[in-house]
Amino acid sequence: MKKMVILGAGESGTGAAILAKKQGFEVFVSDMSVIKDKYKKLLNDHNIDWEEGVHTEAKIIDSDEVIKSPGIPKEAPMVQKLIKRGIPIISEIEFAGRYTTSKMICITGSNGKTTTTSLIFHIFKDAGYDVGLAGNIGKSLALQVAESPHAYYVIELSSFQLDNMYKFRANIAILLNITPDHLDRYEYKFENYANAKMRIIQNQTKEDSFIYWKDDPVIKKELEKFDVKAVQYPFSELKETGSIGYIEEGMYTIEKPIPFNMEQEDLSLTGKHNIYNSLAAGIAANIGGIKKENIRKSLSDFKGVEHRLEKVCKVSGVQYINDSKATNVDACWYALESMVTPTVLILGGRDKGNNYDAIKDLVKQKCRAIVYLGADNKKLHDNFDNLGITTRDTHSMKDCVAACRELAKSGDTVLLSPCCASFDLFKNMEDRGNQFKTLVRSL
Repeated sequence: MKKMVILGAGESGTGAAILAKKQGFEVFVSDMSVIKDKYKKLLNDHNIDWEEGVHTEAKIIDSDEVIKSPGIPKEAPMVQKLIKRGIPIISEIEFAGRYTTSKMICITGSNGKTTTTSLIFHIFKDAGYDVGLAGNIGKSLALQVAESPHAYYVIELSSFQLDNMYKFRANIAILLNITPDHLDRYEYKFENYANAKMRIIQNQTKEDSFIYWKDDPVIKKELEKFDVKAVQYPFSELKETGSIGYIEEGMYTIEKPIPFNMEQEDLSLTGKHNIYNSLAAGIAANIGGIKKENIRKSLSDFKGVEHRLEKVCKVSGVQYINDSKATNVDACWYALESMVTPTVLILGGRDKGNNYDAIKDLVKQKCRAIVYLGADNKKLHDNFDNLGITTRDTHSMKDCVAACRELAKSGDTVLLSPCCASFDLFKNMEDRGNQFKTLVRSL
C-alpha cells in the first residue's frame, strides 16, 4: 500500500485525503495550524489519521508522495526536506485529475479569474450541464471526484496550484492576464511568476482549446516560448486582426467556433476589466456547445462576485464599494479606472513586493483622499504622501471606516481596493471585506 501524506488540512487537503483513502492509499494528514472542526469531522468520519500544530518529520518523510496545500511555500522547512529526499510533491488538483475523465475548464490570471470562473459556472449550470465548481473557489476538486462526480468542472487555478501540477490537462484553458503578484513567493522575479501561469497550457493537445487576452504584453512574450498544440481563441477589447472575441460598435461579438453577438449594454458586468471576463466566459461556453440563448441569458443576469467591486450601500450620499479581492496593484488599477465620482481610496495590508507606480496617475485623477489600512503603512506613506492628496493612517477596520466617513462628501465613493494581501490584520480577504461591510452598514 502506497503511503500518501497531505500537508495542510483545509478544503483542498481534506478533499485530497478523502480521495486518497478511497483509492486505497495509506493516508496521513499534517497541518502546522489548528484544523477547523468541520475538516476534523470529515477526516474522522473517513478514519484518516491526522495531526495539528506540528509536523512529525518521521511520519512525513516516510511517504511515497506528498500533496501540498497551495498556501504552503516551497521554502517551508518540511517542504525543503522532502525536496532534498526526492519525494514527489503534487497539488490536490494534479492528484484529483488522475481519477476522472471529466472535461476540465481551467481559468488563471493575475486578475479576474474568480469572476470569470463564477460566470462560466453560472452559464453551464443555467444551461443544465452537470458541472462542478472547484479550485480556489467552490468545493475541493478531489472531494467532488471522490463523492459527487460531475461531467464538467470549472476550476480557478492560482499560480501556487499550477506550480505543483505536472500531468494534469485542461480541456479548455483560459489565461486572462499576467501582471506582478505574489512576487514574495517567486524570489521577487516576475519571470518565475509568469512561468507558473503559463503551466496552464502544459499537456494540452490539438483536441483542446486555449482562450487568452491577445493584448496582454506578457502573454504575447511568453507565447513565443511555446509550441501551443491547442486551438487558440484570442480575444481583445476592440476588434483587431487575429481576435475572435471583441466589442465592436457597442456589440459583444464572438466569431468562433459559432458566431454570437449581443448588445454590450445587456451584459450584467460593467467596467473595462469585465469586458475581458465576459468575453473569456462567453467563448468558453461557445466552445462547450452551449446554445446562444443560454449564453445570452446568463451573461445578462449574472450577479457578480462577493468582494469584487461589490456595492455595499449608500450612507449620507456616499457610495461604499467593497473590492477586498483587489490584492494586487493591477486589480486596484481596474477598480480606480471604473470610478466616476471623487473617491476615498483604502489601501494597505501585507505587501507582496508591490510597485505602486502604475496607479499613481489614477490616484491623482480620481481620489479625494487615501486611507491607509495596515499593520505597517510605511511603504504606502513613501509612495503616496507626496501626491498632494489628504492621507490618513489607520490600523483597524473600525478606525479606517470612521476616517472614510469623515473624509468623504455626499456624491463621493469610498473604495476598499487595498492592493495588498490581508493577513497582517485579518484572517483573509473575505474577513477584511466582511468587516468593512458590517461597519459600513452600521453607520
